[in-house]
Amino acid sequence: MIRTRFFGRTKEGKEVLAFTISDGRSSVTVLNYGALIHRLVVPAKDGRLTDIVLGYRTVKEYEEHSGRMGAVLGRCANRIGGGKFTLDGVTYELSKNDGKNHRHGGFFGFDKKVWSYGIKGNTLALSIVSPDGEEGYPGNLKATVVYTFREGVLRIHYRAESDKKTAVSLTNHVYFNLNGESSGSALGNELMLSADEVVELGKDRVPTGRFVKVAGTAYDFNETKTVGRDLGKAGAPAGYDDCYVLRVREADTPYAVAYGKATGIEMRCYTDMPAVQLYSAGGLDWQGKWCRYAAGAGFCLETEAIPNNVNQPAYAEKGSSVLDAGEKYDFFAEYHFGLRK
Repeated sequence: MIRTRFFGRTKEGKEVLAFTISDGRSSVTVLNYGALIHRLVVPAKDGRLTDIVLGYRTVKEYEEHSGRMGAVLGRCANRIGGGKFTLDGVTYELSKNDGKNHRHGGFFGFDKKVWSYGIKGNTLALSIVSPDGEEGYPGNLKATVVYTFREGVLRIHYRAESDKKTAVSLTNHVYFNLNGESSGSALGNELMLSADEVVELGKDRVPTGRFVKVAGTAYDFNETKTVGRDLGKAGAPAGYDDCYVLRVREADTPYAVAYGKATGIEMRCYTDMPAVQLYSAGGLDWQGKWCRYAAGAGFCLETEAIPNNVNQPAYAEKGSSVLDAGEKYDFFAEYHFGLRK
């Protein structure tokens, strides 16, 4: 059962709806603005229902505040160096909304759009059509994001198809705090992340085409530790905003496990995407749903193709963002919630 209610209007007057998918006492609420996750409520160990994702109270705040909180990013998440790429000898100049680079789909990416919707049983499908040339991308692209929430599992299914060869890499920028969205810092949340390498970043944090081993560094989460334990060490003094190359890409093995000690809530993460961006929210400073979010108030695990792979063949070998005309883009991310035993 999905409940639908009016949430607000954009500054252009477009209606924004909130869809709540319930699973017993647990529920997820998704807006058709940015296809974003607004609330995710699960029981804590004391039985208290706890919202574990960050967000804002109004459409205006989602429009005006930075962070793209809970939203789907596209056409291409993360950075594309130089704001351009070449396909079949043709160079496409993208909008440069991050200095000389392109980031998260440009000035008016998918996170800033009102999506069309369809409901079937306990499934919510949100769709958008990005016209040929939008933000510089070739092809008329139809993207669909399907949300389901059953037996404590939130599944996000990403689909897309274009009538021209193009580039696409979708993700969701949801911020988690497993101790509760208004509990303060999430840096005490525990995290295990199965990855031996991160992507090397160059000037302006654009991926260079090389990889860096995490063993023995602040980036190593192969053994469980708190998100904030090594922030002060060399290599990650200002917080994490880094792409991890996943060792695990299987439907039955989690690539990450996170835990909130205060609530007992555990999150097990699955995907068939090649990488995940770990962001420890060092740039947050906004009034949220029930408190002010300071730096480290949440953390993101953004499943994705390796950023800038359209310009770096070594990254494309692990999963290319290039989509041929008529080809099906099809990936998933799952988050399994429960109490640690």
